[in-house]
Amino acid sequence: MQSENCNDTFLTWQLGEVKITRIVEMEAVGRSRFILPQATPETLVQIPWLAPDFIGEDGLLRLSVHSLIVETPTLRILVDTCIGNDKERVVPAWNKLETSFLQDLERAGFARESIDFVLSTHLHVDHVGWNTTLRGGQWIPTFPKARYLMVGSEFMYWAKKAKQESPDARVFMDSVKPVWDAGLVDLVDRAHQVCPEVQFLPTPGHTPGHASVAITSQRETGLITGDLIHHPCQLARPEWSASVDFEKEASTATRRRVFSELADTPALLIATHFPSPSAGLVVRDGDAFRLQY
Repeated sequence: MQSENCNDTFLTWQLGEVKITRIVEMEAVGRSRFILPQATPETLVQIPWLAPDFIGEDGLLRLSVHSLIVETPTLRILVDTCIGNDKERVVPAWNKLETSFLQDLERAGFARESIDFVLSTHLHVDHVGWNTTLRGGQWIPTFPKARYLMVGSEFMYWAKKAKQESPDARVFMDSVKPVWDAGLVDLVDRAHQVCPEVQFLPTPGHTPGHASVAITSQRETGLITGDLIHHPCQLARPEWSASVDFEKEASTATRRRVFSELADTPALLIATHFPSPSAGLVVRDGDAFRLQY
C-alpha cells in the first residue's frame, strides 16, 4: 500500500495495481447536532487522537464531501458523486452550488467520457448530485458513457419515496431518475462483483440498501466506506449513530463488525467524509478503535 499527497484535492492511494484518487467537492467545519448528535465538543475532546486533523481546537467536526476514482488495469470507476451544482437543496450550504468539481476531475486526468462505471454506495443527496448536470433547463447524465450501478433495494425505496412531496423526492428526480430514463442504470445486489478488483459489500443500517465498496489487488485490500461511518470519532465510539441513519441499531452493529474485521490488518479504510488524510488503518484501542495514518 502506498499513498501520495502531491495535491490535497487529489490525494491518492495505491493498492496493488489499483489506484484510488480523491476529488474533493467541499470541506467544512461545524457542529454535529445534525450529523452525530452525541459528538459534542465536550465529548470529542475526550478522544485526543482526533486533533488536529479531524476536530478543531474548539471541538468542532472537520468533514469532507468527496468522490473517489478507482482505476483498475482496465476500468475507471467513480464511487459516489457528491452534491452537484445548480440544485435546490434544503441545506443552505449545499443549495445552488457553483463548485469547480468537474474542472477538478478533468485536471486530475479524468474526462467525463472516460468513466466506465459510477457506483452509488447509497442514494442520499451528497452521494448522487453529480450524476447529472443542468443543460438547457434539463438534467442530463454527467458521465454519458458510464453504467450507473445502484443497489436494487436502495433504488426501489427512494423511487417509492419520490412519489411523495419531500426534499428526498427532489433529489431522486434531479439526480437519479434522469440517468434511469437515459437507460444508464443497472440495478445490482449488495454483493455485486463489478470487476475482479472491485465489489460491493453489504453494510446495512444507514439506508435500506447501503453498501460499501471493497477493493482487492495483488493481496492488498481497501474499503471505501460510503456512510458506514461519517467521522473518525465513530471508531472510538461505534455506538454513535448518525441522526439520518435508517436503522441505528443496525448501523452500530455494522460498524462494530467491520471495524473488528479490519482491525490490526493492512486493509486500508478509505472514508467518504473524512477530511485529509481521509484514509488509514484501523487499530484496536482498548474496547474500541482508532485510525492510524
